[in-house]
Amino acid sequence: MADPQWRPSTRAPLLWAVNAALMWIPVFVAQLVWAVVDGTATSWPHVGVFAASVVAALAHVAVVPQWRYRVHRWEISEDAVYTRTGWFTQERRIAPISRVQTVDTERGPIDRMLGLATVTVTTASSAGAVKITALDNAVADRTVADLTRIAGRNLGDAT
Repeated sequence: MADPQWRPSTRAPLLWAVNAALMWIPVFVAQLVWAVVDGTATSWPHVGVFAASVVAALAHVAVVPQWRYRVHRWEISEDAVYTRTGWFTQERRIAPISRVQTVDTERGPIDRMLGLATVTVTTASSAGAVKITALDNAVADRTVADLTRIAGRNLGDAT
């Protein structure tokens, strides 16, 4: 079977980088509080933990989003929704159109700033919903319309 052909938006790495950076803020705030309370900000434990945090944060913000972008793919056909996700552990999902129950669009605050959306295809599956992340708004809207049209023609019962 061939891999799904479509990538997320070219702005997806920026979205993932911003989300990663926001995740590191509490870590650095906690280190700052620790240094102030301890009163020895330049001691080796503080400097070592800070240096390790900077290296990990830079990798998470600069490398991981690019890696994820190279892996993430999606595609819809008349028969199924296909996704490939992950950056370290990769997952491929195939959801038959006959199993589609709902199609939702989600746009968080950062998504809206970047003009992006996530399409969630809920199926009658114990594996959970299939998510197509970081799509341009127009692509997400078109994908939802296409999935709704295709699923409406299908005679399956989505159970």
